[in-house]
Amino acid sequence: MTEPTHDETHGGALGERLNWLRAAVLGANDGIVSTAGLVVGVAGATDDRSALLTAGLAGLLAGSMSMAAGEYVSVSTQRDSEKAALALEKRELRERPEAELEELTGLLEERGLSRQVAREAAEQLTARDALRAHARVELGIDPDQLTNPWHAAWASFLAFTAGALLPLLAMVLPPAGWRLAVTVVSVLAALVLTGWSSARLGAADPGRAMLRNVAGGALAMGVTYAAGALLGAAGV
Repeated sequence: MTEPTHDETHGGALGERLNWLRAAVLGANDGIVSTAGLVVGVAGATDDRSALLTAGLAGLLAGSMSMAAGEYVSVSTQRDSEKAALALEKRELRERPEAELEELTGLLEERGLSRQVAREAAEQLTARDALRAHARVELGIDPDQLTNPWHAAWASFLAFTAGALLPLLAMVLPPAGWRLAVTVVSVLAALVLTGWSSARLGAADPGRAMLRNVAGGALAMGVTYAAGALLGAAGV
């Protein structure tokens, strides 16, 4: 009989994938809202296509670069912390192996194993790869999958750019009389989608997430359009 295959993703790999997907959705959402607010605000002051395109592109580039730089710095700090924790654990394993074995046994006991089984498991894990065992059980770190700042930076850059392109194109491509309406409708529709996606990834209520997204985006566009209209009327 052919053995059934089992390709389901478990544990850290699934969690890491969900985190990346959630970060991508949130990055796209930021790109949509911030760029929509910018171009709608400029549209309140002028209908010049060049001005709208310039403002939108500037906002897209500034926002995507800012997101990428922020993610790079943040994840680099996290990676440095993970490396420091692994280095400390490696030194402790070298200097006091018995104490570390006892610590691993206690951690396994806390997870529901009996003292005897925990001790046997700790000894086997230590014999196989002591550092890996302590990294995973004690620190919650996989030494082979440390966070990568470049991956995070590029993911944030691309997600923000993808989100920002929607309101930018919606504002500059249609005829002047349709620009604002097309932008508002397309942005709100996109926010419904990102709200639903983020809720599904977090196993939350999609209705509330979509309502928050739409309300926040509508408020941002309303405020910036009003500000732009006032400045345009004042001839600024």
